[in-house]
Amino acid sequence: MAGVGIWFLGFVAVIYVYYRVQKHLARSRRLPPGTMGWPIIGETMKFYTQHPNLFFSSKQKRYGEIVKTRILGYPAVMMATPEAAKLVLVTQAHLFKPSYPVSKEKLIGRSAVFFQHGAHHQRIRHLLQACFTPDVIRESVGEIESLALRTMNSWEGRSICTFAELKKFSFEVGFMLSCGNDDHVDKDELLQTYRTMEMGYNSMAINIPGFKFNKSMTARKRLHTIIAGMVERRRDSGVMKSDVLGTLMKDPALTLDQIADNVIGVVFAAQDTTASVMTWLVKYLSGSPSILADVKAEHDEIRASKSSDDEGLTYADCKNMPLTHRVILETLRNATVLSFTFREATEDVEYNGYLICKGWKVLPLFRNIHHNPDIFPDPYKFDPSRFEKAPKPNTFLPFGNGVHSCLGSELAKLEMFIFVHHLVTKFRWDLLEPKAGIDYRPFPVPKEGMPMRVSQRRTKAE
Repeated sequence: MAGVGIWFLGFVAVIYVYYRVQKHLARSRRLPPGTMGWPIIGETMKFYTQHPNLFFSSKQKRYGEIVKTRILGYPAVMMATPEAAKLVLVTQAHLFKPSYPVSKEKLIGRSAVFFQHGAHHQRIRHLLQACFTPDVIRESVGEIESLALRTMNSWEGRSICTFAELKKFSFEVGFMLSCGNDDHVDKDELLQTYRTMEMGYNSMAINIPGFKFNKSMTARKRLHTIIAGMVERRRDSGVMKSDVLGTLMKDPALTLDQIADNVIGVVFAAQDTTASVMTWLVKYLSGSPSILADVKAEHDEIRASKSSDDEGLTYADCKNMPLTHRVILETLRNATVLSFTFREATEDVEYNGYLICKGWKVLPLFRNIHHNPDIFPDPYKFDPSRFEKAPKPNTFLPFGNGVHSCLGSELAKLEMFIFVHHLVTKFRWDLLEPKAGIDYRPFPVPKEGMPMRVSQRRTKAE
């Protein structure tokens, strides 16, 4: 009898294994085509070191518009059509939650709005939206212009790293709108602390002394202490402001950690991408003399309408720069500093006959959509006139789309309007390495941050 029992158990085990194998094979046959690369690391190195278009285009030619791979240790599906982007970001967004590297989540803070999903995300996003309404943005024009002029005047007669300078400017704008002005905060220490923290965003999350992530986590704790001090001073004073910090403090359900995470998150979102776009904007204008001349004429006309040279821009001025707006949109398309976004499937999803498995990362590839010649003819040409007509839905996604789209998109464009205005009307510049390549930090920027030499115009006619 014992032998029969063992035989029976063995038979059941064989049937179970056969069933599991067949189920795995059936799922495998339904997975998108592609290669997974090396164990664990997959194709991460290729993905992050090659030109963003090159990695996917080589796979696209071989496998089609939906491809499987392995990135940062996770199985992933890359998708490069407007329809796929719409599915993931809009129509079926509830099936794809935001997903970021662990190091970035820990350093920014897991409670930051762009790490959230569902009802809690909606609640935090609704709170933050109040800080980016047209009325709030309109009131910030003067402060942003003052920061821009202070930054740009410091460039006089100097050779600068354009990206580094613009990143500092964007940080100051982001922090000013997030936390206002606090005389008890050392701005230089604040900037240096943040710079130390951000160095670990894309590192291995190893919190042991000697590792980059550990140094960044120490800076993160210091940043949390600075924000906690600002919260305490505001509560002691009884003065409640309408900036990001003040808006979050008005919600009694939010803890100090949740407030700090979202303040750091807003500052993070406000600087790298905006600074990258402005750097590319200068590069494209430098390489397009006729477009630059037309842009300058547009801004000279605005300056001529002012009663004095010291009169600042208004929000209405910034909304009356149609050519500059097209130049900004074309820069956003051509540079596409946000090449893709990470999502994670919360359950098995069928798409075009393929299976996207629960837990797999999903990457809508914005850059490949923006550089698709069927959507944007001659896609590598810098041509602002292509935005004289609005692009088709889901083909232009510089700020994402759907419930997780960028809250500060209009603020970012306002920074660019103000920056371009003063750049073309008050300064001259020369790129020191105009034919240099591209660095990936991880956002693409011209090589070495695009060094240039800047001088003030002596006359309006220059």
